[in-house]
Amino acid sequence: MSTPVIAFFNNTSGVGKTTLVYHLSWMYADLGLRVVAADLDPQAGLTATFLDEEYLNNLWLNDDHSNTIYGAINSRLVGFGYPVIPHLEDVGKQQFSLIESPLALLAGDLSLSLLEDQLANLWSQCLNNVEQAYYGTTAIEETIQGAATMHKADIVLMDLGSNLSAINRAALIAADYIVTPLSLDLLSLQGLYSLGPTLNNWRQEWRKRLTIWKKLQNAKTLPAKSLHVREKSRNRKTLPAGNMLSIGYVLLQHAVRLDRPIQEYERWLIRIPREYHQLVLGEEFTHDVVPITDDSYCLALLKKYYNLMALAREARKPMFSLKPADGALGSHMQAALGAYTDFQQLATKIAERVNLPFPK
Repeated sequence: MSTPVIAFFNNTSGVGKTTLVYHLSWMYADLGLRVVAADLDPQAGLTATFLDEEYLNNLWLNDDHSNTIYGAINSRLVGFGYPVIPHLEDVGKQQFSLIESPLALLAGDLSLSLLEDQLANLWSQCLNNVEQAYYGTTAIEETIQGAATMHKADIVLMDLGSNLSAINRAALIAADYIVTPLSLDLLSLQGLYSLGPTLNNWRQEWRKRLTIWKKLQNAKTLPAKSLHVREKSRNRKTLPAGNMLSIGYVLLQHAVRLDRPIQEYERWLIRIPREYHQLVLGEEFTHDVVPITDDSYCLALLKKYYNLMALAREARKPMFSLKPADGALGSHMQAALGAYTDFQQLATKIAERVNLPFPK
């Protein structure tokens, strides 16, 4: 049985995808789950948040990128050979003071963007009955599930780039669920107009490819006895369903600026439930106005925590784990405690949506 994968995805930048994945990874680990945080963004912001610059230099200057997600995926694409064993960074050992940390990172890589054209071509070749194209198209999913198996993970949280690229399409095939981060502005809202139809199209296109795949498997004859063991071991019997089920959105509020009246933010708050239901869920929305706090698909309404984020980056820990020794004094300490409550509630709500139990 595969480990549930939740992708945090929006084709608009600056909406808090990396912040959410980073903090929810720590929160789920704190709540007793084993977590893999997977960085599928070619900008590798999640990896840079977990690891310091000196470590990153060693990680990314490795010639074969063997310790990053790019190296793992590329090894599968080159000749469609064995998928390598993914390398996981133990990013939670110091924080949890455990021999075996509950939190691991599948490190991102700036070189990931080099796979864009190849993944786009493989997607097309699937329609031409090219069996090997399916192994390449699902290389990301295979790598993520391999990492989850290694770590004995209860959940995988995946951070994606802000575009509708072939890399994101291949990554989302691996996703069971999608959480959409949003911000209170026109750009974020307009992004839903391309996000919703694109996700729906990708689901339908993958189902079409799965039908072709099943026909290919049914038509295959038994392999000859002389077939090399390696040749047999690299073929997959099943492929991911590519459900990409949208389970809700998280709204990150910007600090209210003096030159932007509160009414402007309220205008976006009123529109978001309707646009999300119609564009992303494909549902008819008959209500004139629904307060965002009454929309069951609004998973959380979070503050930006600007000051805390600066302290958290310096300390290389989540905001809600900041201590006075990290500079969280007075109101900052109170804000850190509030952040813990906010992310605990969000983590619990997402877990309920995906039927993920917490340890007793």
